[in-house]
This record gives sequence, structure tokens and C-alpha cells, in this order.
Amino acid sequence: MDDLFPPFAPEPNEPKPRRFKPVPVRMIIPNMITLMAVCLGLTAVRLAFEGRFEPAVIAIVVAAVLDGIDGRVARLLKGTSRFGAELDSLADFVNFGCAPALILYSFTLHHLKSLGWIVALIFAIAMALRLARFNVMLDDPDRPEWRKDFFVGMPAPAGALTVLLPLYLHFLGLNFGAGLAPVALAYMLMIALLVISTVPTFSGKTMGKRVPREYVLPIFVVTVAGFGLLISFPFETLALLSLAYLCVIPLGANQYRRRARAEAAAEVAAAPGETPAG
Repeated sequence: MDDLFPPFAPEPNEPKPRRFKPVPVRMIIPNMITLMAVCLGLTAVRLAFEGRFEPAVIAIVVAAVLDGIDGRVARLLKGTSRFGAELDSLADFVNFGCAPALILYSFTLHHLKSLGWIVALIFAIAMALRLARFNVMLDDPDRPEWRKDFFVGMPAPAGALTVLLPLYLHFLGLNFGAGLAPVALAYMLMIALLVISTVPTFSGKTMGKRVPREYVLPIFVVTVAGFGLLISFPFETLALLSLAYLCVIPLGANQYRRRARAEAAAEVAAAPGETPAG
């Protein structure tokens, strides 16, 4: 019987089956955080369609927190990868482009029918264009180091949290019905323009690498106080943070211009043999 059915053996010239290299767990954890953020963004859309806007807004806020965590976890675990960067960009488009646009349309922009839907589309597309530009700028090797302190335009999480300001005010007692729908539309269009603009805004990515010892305890106190305010008065805190962020944008642009002028002056001083034009 063994002569009729010999054991299987590969042909001499047949290639050996390819074995995939195991993926380290440290590279999986950041991507899992990103996927959880995507789940929150999609759940926020469902909650908005069901008329439950408060949990929908909270889901977007938590998704923004996870978006700020996943990149730092990847760098901490040395688990950054091109796959993770692409997944993070797609997650940002869903969470901060599509979800806020659909939430606001379901909330009040539907009163304006097609015009409201067009502005919702403009916001989502503006977020996609902003993310594409951000990915291209990451590959720019000639970008000065100090410019990493600034974003070009409003970043995606800030744009999503800021554009939801009409909902925060509605939860605080200001009724955003059909009468105030045009105000929400104009505000959403303004945020969309800031998202795709070239206005420099603070990034904060290079902050916090080294903290002076005397600032450690005050930072702990401020963090606990901020967390307590967000838990106890969530929509009051989010409304104030949104307004404060909009007020800080001109300060960031002014700081960027001053540092750009200082860089230009340093380049002129480094080349004394050349006479600057004008």
C-alpha cells in the first residue's frame, strides 16, 4: 500500500512556500487605536441620524483624543510605519471630515436643503485636500526645523471640534433651528476655508519634549483642573476652547511671520558678500 501512495515530496526545482514574517505587537497597537477612532467616528454618524447629538459629539471628541494618542504611542514604542501613516490619514478623513459634515447636516443644515448639503460636501472635501497636502509636506526634506512648530492651515482635529460649535451652543440653550441654520452654514464654510488655507497655526508637536522642573507640578494641577471642567461642564468647556482657539490663530500667524523674517535676516547675514535686493 505504501508503494501505491508514497509520501508527498516537492519537486526538486519547485520553490519553497513563502512564509510571512511575523509583525511585532508594538506595530499593531497604534493601528488598533486608530481603528477604534474610526469606529467612534462612524458611530457618531449613526447617533446623529438617530437624533442623539450629544453622544455623537462626545464620540468625535474621544476620536480626536485617540488621534492625538496613536502617533505618540507609535513613536514611543518605535512602531511607526508607512501603513500606519496611511491608515491614520484615512481615519482623519472619516472622523474629522465626513462625520462632522454629516452631523451638522443632520442637526440643522438640512433645513437649507441642497445648499446645506453643498456646504457639508465642501467641508468634507476641504478636509480631504488638507490631509493630502499635509502628507505631501511630510516628505519635504528642505523644510526648516522651526516650521515643524506650525501647521499650514487649521489641523483636522481642531477643524472638526471647532466646526461643532453650533451644537455646543445648542446644548447650552441657544436653539439652532431653521432660523439660525444660515448662521451655522456660514460658520461651517468659514472653518472649511481655514482648513484649506495657508494660514500658519500652532502645532504643539515639538512642545513637551523637555519640561522645566518647576513647571511639572503646575502642569499636573492645570491638567487635572481641565479634565475636571471637561467632565463636569463638557459643552461649556468645548465652546470656550473653540472660541479661544479661533482667537489664537492670528497670534500663531504673527509668530510665524516673525520667525520667517528672522530666518531671512539670518540668511542675509550669513552671506555678507551679497547685496540684498532693494
